[in-house]
Amino acid sequence: MIRTIRLHAVLALVIVAGNVACREAPPSAPPASPESVRDAPTTQTTDNNVVRISDEMLRDLRVTTAQVEEHRGAESASMLGELGVNENRYAEVGVPLQARVTRLLAVEGQSVRVGDGLAVLQSGEIARARSAVATANARVALARQSLERRRALNVERIVPLREVQEAESELQSAEAEVRSAGSALQSLGITASAVDGDASSVTVRAPISGVVTARRAVLGAMADPEHSIFTIADLRSLWLTVHAFERDAVRLRTGENARITFAALPGRTFSGTVSFVGGAVDPDSRTVSVRIEMPNADGTLRPGMSATTWLPVGDEAGVLLAVPAAALQRVRDRWCVFVPKDASTFEIRPVGRGRDLAGEVEVVSGLKAGETVVVDGAFLLKAETEKSAGEHEEH
Repeated sequence: MIRTIRLHAVLALVIVAGNVACREAPPSAPPASPESVRDAPTTQTTDNNVVRISDEMLRDLRVTTAQVEEHRGAESASMLGELGVNENRYAEVGVPLQARVTRLLAVEGQSVRVGDGLAVLQSGEIARARSAVATANARVALARQSLERRRALNVERIVPLREVQEAESELQSAEAEVRSAGSALQSLGITASAVDGDASSVTVRAPISGVVTARRAVLGAMADPEHSIFTIADLRSLWLTVHAFERDAVRLRTGENARITFAALPGRTFSGTVSFVGGAVDPDSRTVSVRIEMPNADGTLRPGMSATTWLPVGDEAGVLLAVPAAALQRVRDRWCVFVPKDASTFEIRPVGRGRDLAGEVEVVSGLKAGETVVVDGAFLLKAETEKSAGEHEEH
């Protein structure tokens, strides 16, 4: 009986000890799910002013940078305008007479040089003009032979001097006829030589080097002198025409540098030089036309593109610093830029924002001239920074 009681007591102690151990043992952490591994943040911040991006995320951001630039700090004005061809490097190719287009030698967009063939035309009037030149040349040859023969006969006193003088007059008349026929042919832009033996054909050639911007000639159709059949422009230099209000136009000067942005090319700023300020005010818009010459060696710009231009209209007042507008982002309720430290680390630099300057923004504090800032990709860096900050707050 006593042994049974002791056995029950031991069993009770073992059960109590087991319950205590279960209560004191810490709960084991559940295994990480594949979803939690995939959702691990790709942005890591070591402090409030630095953001690090993983290599995989960096490839998706497609980061581009620009340097902080110095500009003259004069009062400025923003103007709208449209890009056009440089009219000093532009030609409209026409025809001097009605003729049928028998061959086309150039297409729109093709680069040509001076003298390159554009089209072959055919006309009966061309044949008659060439025939007139050939007839006049034959008459000159005959008159010259007649003169030489009469001079020889006159030496032998077979013919009188009067006939020699008549032969000389005939030669002079024939030579004048050659010059007249040649001038008529030249006025038509036609050479005396035939095209492939066809006296009625002529090749229309490029008067300047450039790009064929339009081709209106149609194979088999009649070309009309009233309309050009080709237009050629040298697109390496373009004219931007903007419209300045009267109060700004009177303070503009030729030779001033202009900063230009295009809606079709966001984030990029171009430069040009004021080459002409109009002398009359448009009575309808009350504006003055201003021409800006723009280099276009790489062919990025196209005639017809709309532009916004910033031009200084006051006296020089020191210099200012500017960055592309896309570089400035609002982070933690303040204006900031991202300054690259290495390939994957960016400093979040607070700056003081100033005036808008036609695609750029004045920076009054926080940056120095020549420093590098992120332009394309700055907004996504901002988004990743805010995402990372939210994740840290949750933990």
